[in-house]
Amino acid sequence: MSKLKVAVLGIDHRHAFGMLGNMLQQGADCVGWWTDGSPEPLAGFVKRFPDAPRLPSVDAVLEAAPDLIIISAIPCDRAALAIRAMEAGIDVMSDKPGCTTMAQLDAIKACVARTGRIWSVDFSERFEVPCVTRAAELVQAGAIGRVIQTVGLGPHRLNRATRPDWFFDPARNGGILTDIASHQIDQFLYFTGATDAEVTLATATSIGGDFQDFGEIALRASEGHGYIRVDWFTPDALPTWGDGRLTILGTEGTIELRKYVDVGGAAGTDHMLLTNGSRCERIDASDAGLPYFARLAADIRDRTQTAMPQAHAFKVMELALRAQAMADA
Repeated sequence: MSKLKVAVLGIDHRHAFGMLGNMLQQGADCVGWWTDGSPEPLAGFVKRFPDAPRLPSVDAVLEAAPDLIIISAIPCDRAALAIRAMEAGIDVMSDKPGCTTMAQLDAIKACVARTGRIWSVDFSERFEVPCVTRAAELVQAGAIGRVIQTVGLGPHRLNRATRPDWFFDPARNGGILTDIASHQIDQFLYFTGATDAEVTLATATSIGGDFQDFGEIALRASEGHGYIRVDWFTPDALPTWGDGRLTILGTEGTIELRKYVDVGGAAGTDHMLLTNGSRCERIDASDAGLPYFARLAADIRDRTQTAMPQAHAFKVMELALRAQAMADA
């Protein structure tokens, strides 16, 4: 296979920066991008990727014949764009959430089956966080025994003044559980090894008054249990957008990840606290790497599923949509 060619559809979320940047680090070339209008992240995108050409339409991007299309459009529009790309013979890496309704998910599944294309969702709170890479290595090596529970916390800063209208519209963003909590569902399935789960608790509520800003999910599978809390209440003094954490409970130990900040503790990111029968220590995991992007490039070349099994991407979004529906009901 010649040098990987990528393109971008939709720059409505800043996740596009990491998605494209990490693929360029794998040696890919960006053959073009399109977005509707002038969304807030646009200026930052152009500054980071000045050599990537803006194309006039979705059709123009498809005609550029990339091997992979990155999608970070408004959430409710991502499924249709992904289907257009896959129908054109192009693999897809979507920002999360990859879709906002069960009908969209069903259409994506049918398209993948029909075309044989890859539909991958970049769950950045796993794939773009080095300490999660290191935690996966330790879990696979048996450092904490069999995983029996995950607790995932996903607080976010609101930055209300910079948010577009779609951010406050659940019909367009999918709701807080479909959106943010898909990250933590992904991590629950991955670390427990579960391929399905029962949603035993789902709450999505508006504490601030005008949109869903607090949510909870409890998950139960034969492989383990999960608890998730997501919110938009990160205080202004925190030096980053959210104190995201993951605790992995095993039969022989625990791992706690303080992904982006350690309040009152060590500087930097990617803090890991490991406790088992012979170790009780803090580990700097900032050098663990981000293998998802290299694996996705290999999957595009080899038609494999090493970055993320296709069934896993489907199941994460299914559970997020089921939880959101339960909460909204």
